[in-house]
This record gives sequence, C-alpha cells and structure tokens, in this order.
Amino acid sequence: MVVRLTNGFHQFHVDKLSSAHVYLRLQPGESWASIPQALLDDCAQLVKANSIEGNKKNDITIIYTPWANLKKTEGMDTGQVTFHNNKQVKRVYVEKRANEIVNRLNKTKVEKFPDLAQEKVQRDKLDRQASRQKDLQQDKINREASAKARKAKEEIENLFSERNMVSNYRETEVEDIDAAEEDFM
Repeated sequence: MVVRLTNGFHQFHVDKLSSAHVYLRLQPGESWASIPQALLDDCAQLVKANSIEGNKKNDITIIYTPWANLKKTEGMDTGQVTFHNNKQVKRVYVEKRANEIVNRLNKTKVEKFPDLAQEKVQRDKLDRQASRQKDLQQDKINREASAKARKAKEEIENLFSERNMVSNYRETEVEDIDAAEEDFM
C-alpha cells in the first residue's frame, strides 16, 4: 500500500544517510530540472549541515527530486521515502561543508509554521486561473483567425458570384463613329 504524501515541494536530502529534508519552492514557470547551480549548492550545503551523519563526513551526495516522485509505503520508518521513477532523481556532489554558505543562510533564517495544505490549495488555484486565462487568450486568437478566414472565403465566393458579375462586352462600342472621332480630337 502506498501512503499519499500531500502538500509537498521539491525535496533534497543526503543519499543513504539520515538527514533533514530541504524543500525548495520554485517560482511559477520554473522547472525543477533547471534549478541554477548556485541554488543547488546552497540547498546541498543546508542539507549537509542539518544531517547528523552527513555533517561529519566529506564527499557526500545530495539527491533531489520533484515532490510528486516521492513514494512512501506503510512499512517505512518516519522520514524514509523511495521514488516512483529513479530517472527523476538528480544528484549534487558536496566535497565538504562550506561554512560561509551555511552561515549566510543561517543569518537569513526565518522559522515559520505554514499551513501547507492551504498554501497548496492557493497555489493550485492560481495555477488554474493562469491556465484559464491562457485558454481564453488562445480561444480569442482562434475565433479571430476563423472569422478572418470566413471573411476571406466569403469575399472569394462573392467575387465569383453571378449577381456581382458585369459584362463589358460592347461597352466601348459607339453608335456614331463620326461623333466618337470628333470627341477624340
């Protein structure tokens, strides 16, 4: 049986060691696969610093994956997870603890106890609104394009309509040749 993990964000933790899980909240439009290296290094140092075993060791690997890829079954211990798709697990190598990074991050540390369920509902609502706006824009563009195509088709059909056709046969012929020659000169 799979236990459902709810209200999550992208997760980082020390591979094969007990560690703190760091969750990264990306900005709208950002992809977990294109996280900047500087941000990955900051997250990796934070994970290493908050891992009892990982903090004492050098040359460790930090793994990260999208929250939706985390898999938890009933038999697992607290904090233990596995993955639905191992191809979605990426790794960051940390040679040693960088105190300047950890100190910089600790100076900006703000401890909050957010309602993650409510934040997820709000984020999903904003995502749906953005998607709806995009769909409305696309519908408007499609309607304008079809109206333009319909108008062009009507113009072509009207061009070849018999009621709009006029013959110019004998239009330039005159009854009196002498009068036409006089007008010409």
